[in-house]
Amino acid sequence: MTALKKYQRLECPGLWRETPQDQRREVQVRFGEATLILIDPKSGTALSHWSLPAIERMNRGEEPPLYAPGPDSTESLELTDPDMVAALDTVRAAVKAATARPGRLRGLILAGTALVVVAGAAFWLPGALVTHTASVVPVALRAEIGQYALDDLARVTGAPCDNQLGLQALAGLSDRVFGPVDTPILYVMPEGVDHPLHLPGDVIILPRSLIETANGPEAAAGAALVERLRARAEDPMIPVLNHAGLRATFQLLTTTELPVEALRGYGEARLRATPAALPDATLITAFEAAQIPATPYAMAVDPQAAQMTRLAADDPYKGLAPTPLIPDESWVALQGICGG
Repeated sequence: MTALKKYQRLECPGLWRETPQDQRREVQVRFGEATLILIDPKSGTALSHWSLPAIERMNRGEEPPLYAPGPDSTESLELTDPDMVAALDTVRAAVKAATARPGRLRGLILAGTALVVVAGAAFWLPGALVTHTASVVPVALRAEIGQYALDDLARVTGAPCDNQLGLQALAGLSDRVFGPVDTPILYVMPEGVDHPLHLPGDVIILPRSLIETANGPEAAAGAALVERLRARAEDPMIPVLNHAGLRATFQLLTTTELPVEALRGYGEARLRATPAALPDATLITAFEAAQIPATPYAMAVDPQAAQMTRLAADDPYKGLAPTPLIPDESWVALQGICGG
């Protein structure tokens, strides 16, 4: 969805309801790279993050437009700003083009690429097919595949924790770590996750224990920061396609459809996978740029590990008085995110 870059600094007011029973609440709506961010205009705190490809219009043909972050969500957002409405219409059109009408893309891909794959199948290594397919999957389709992967993960871990105040605090922490534009979607799973992991669609999963046993949000913030580095180091679609297999990968390349059954077991495989190692200098630079102390993360992950020992020793904010990443009340709410 490269065409959406012109909207990345777009902001406007909106009316948000957390649930259908709540009163409408004025929010500031910010169009991010992959998310729509809803912000309290008084405090500047992020109230909610919506994945752009998942947003749906609830009242087609009626005015003013009413949107939701997904078909099963209790949240809703009323917008009147024509530029923001146009931006969201563009997103929805991109999603529809990528997922609902695979024939249009099929013609382009088959004409230019898939026939080459067929002709050279005997000589093209499976890894090259996976890498190439991953490189041409559009943003909207990545988000859809990431949701399928999250659903499969939830079969093992349970559904993502959804205490609303905790979700607002998690959105605020993501906004603080990554900034208001390039913001991933963070989830906390109720059980079974002992280290952070990431999925396509800019999704990061955090362990519940990293939040409930910590003295502050710094360890969770560091975990999200490092996991985003891993997602940037290797395309998250590659392990998905390796798990799905060559037949499903070729189907995705030629039809823009990945069979859901091909992802069965992927969540469990991600839980078993060893996190990729990152260079010390990369970690230090990232913590320094984000203005997050590295020591709490290093101690939470494994204080005996050699790299974590070096990370704590080289912490750019070691010995400095900590600046709260989120307000104390938000941290309390975040610790209760799985509490119902």
